[in-house]
Amino acid sequence: MAREELLGPDDLGPSDDDEVLAPEPVPGDEAAEAGLRPRRLEDFVGQAELKEHLHIILEAARRRGQAADHLLFAGPPGLGKTTLAGIVATEVDVALHVTSGPALERAGDLAAILSQLTDGDVLFIDEIHRLSRAVEEVLYPAMEDFAVDIVLGKGPAARTIRIDVPRFTLVGATTRTGLITGPLRDRFGLVARLDFYEPEDLEAIVVRAAGILDVEVDPEGAHEIARRARGTPRIANRLLRRVRDFADVRGTGVVDLDTAKAGLATFGVDERGLDKIDRALLEALCGRFGGGPVGLSTLAISVAEPTETVEDVHEPFLIREGLLMRTPRGRVATAAAWAHAGRVPPRGAPGGDDAPPPGLFG
Repeated sequence: MAREELLGPDDLGPSDDDEVLAPEPVPGDEAAEAGLRPRRLEDFVGQAELKEHLHIILEAARRRGQAADHLLFAGPPGLGKTTLAGIVATEVDVALHVTSGPALERAGDLAAILSQLTDGDVLFIDEIHRLSRAVEEVLYPAMEDFAVDIVLGKGPAARTIRIDVPRFTLVGATTRTGLITGPLRDRFGLVARLDFYEPEDLEAIVVRAAGILDVEVDPEGAHEIARRARGTPRIANRLLRRVRDFADVRGTGVVDLDTAKAGLATFGVDERGLDKIDRALLEALCGRFGGGPVGLSTLAISVAEPTETVEDVHEPFLIREGLLMRTPRGRVATAAAWAHAGRVPPRGAPGGDDAPPPGLFG
């Protein structure tokens, strides 16, 4: 239920401040990325189990002529959550309205958006875990009963007005499922987590993007780019554009194996897909802190990166590659990290052959 101080009479309809429905134009790589996104479920590569679930849900909604159930997509950045929201709207042939959790500061912001929807429309909220509590309270009845409750007045004279909203489909995206409150999560009909992509799927994505960008790429070049893309389509598309630029300036314009290797090396992506910051983290961990354990904030300061960036962007990949361990005492380099950094671990250092086995407390 929305409180009066958060939702005034002027918030019942659109105002000059309610511009969250129209996404701002994105320049450069982001605009190019938007052009590479598939628009149909059949064109979406990877995530086979999720595609099957969505096909059933959307086809059933289309046959019944009703709005699809609410959907929540979770997973690391760049795996296709925003793309799937657009596909949901396209598959059921309705309009897509886009906003984000931080943009919905007041309950009136959400009420204004809901009042502009039509039957069956898709409302996509990115970073939905960052919604304020007041906005969540308005969202609960909207998701379940397709109505918004508004309190007018104070004290004994207060009264509640219920405004009906069209039946819509809410698609939420989050990189931190644990930060979503239980009541909100339980109101979604499907909660799906997107997994990192296999190199074969990323190779198909690179080939498809190359065709859209009119880039000549051979299978070996596409495989090399996909292999270093960290299991993420967004990174694969970005690397393809950088290698394309390298091929145009330093090569023949064709992205073959040698050109891909040279281009990726020029832009600081090594054989395992590590970038400059990844290597700086390993160098600091092994060179300055003797392999650890070292606290996250200390490690982040040593490479001049925000703690959140290190924890959310770089650490998951390093852990997945077996180069870093999280322990109760801090971050620890593995034997593979020492080898990748080109260093020999000192006697007794974590990751060394003579290192003691980890104890109960790391």
